[in-house]
Amino acid sequence: MHEKIVVGALETNCWLVPLDSDSSAAVIDPGGDADLIISCLERRKLYPKYILLTHGHFDHIAALPALYKHYSGNGRAPLVAVGKDDLLYVGPDALAAHRASFTAAAGNSYYIDQLWEPMPDADIVLNDGDAVEMFTVLHLPGHTEGSVAFFDKKNKRLYAGDTLFMAGVGRTDLPGGDFTALRKSLERLFKLDGDISVYPGHGPSTTIAQETSFFQ
Repeated sequence: MHEKIVVGALETNCWLVPLDSDSSAAVIDPGGDADLIISCLERRKLYPKYILLTHGHFDHIAALPALYKHYSGNGRAPLVAVGKDDLLYVGPDALAAHRASFTAAAGNSYYIDQLWEPMPDADIVLNDGDAVEMFTVLHLPGHTEGSVAFFDKKNKRLYAGDTLFMAGVGRTDLPGGDFTALRKSLERLFKLDGDISVYPGHGPSTTIAQETSFFQ
């Protein structure tokens, strides 16, 4: 069964999802507290085969450098996956994109400059319809240009990032945000089966039916 780990100053939901093969897992949105994430993996005797990013905002990837360094040192480097339009948030040149986001949100980049660790490159560039293990990738622009969700059709689970919360949506006033695009992404989600469970980037879980009803 998957596990929710609430991490970082913004209480981001990091999802630890065991995979069907060997003792591996996908870590979705490691937004902080790398030591806590590692301890949860070790408690369950899992290693992160993938680090899947629903989008590139810092509160969803802050623990990425430490996780990558830890497991690379053990000879089992995870594969980092991010939407093609959010590639600017990872890799050696990512600091500029994060500075722009923090400046838009807070008026300066002091916070990110104090915490910054170099980000690894993406190993997998995600496009709409791609498959990663049991997940189908849904490109859902709006919160960021490259926002994606990871849909486990068999188990009817949608890891939605900041595209959809319980009774809410992610902000669109930061660089790359687009409310019109977000509305179209929501329309796409609301066409899915109502009994699909939604596991968002912040806050409690919900269902497609519950959110479809709320937004009508």
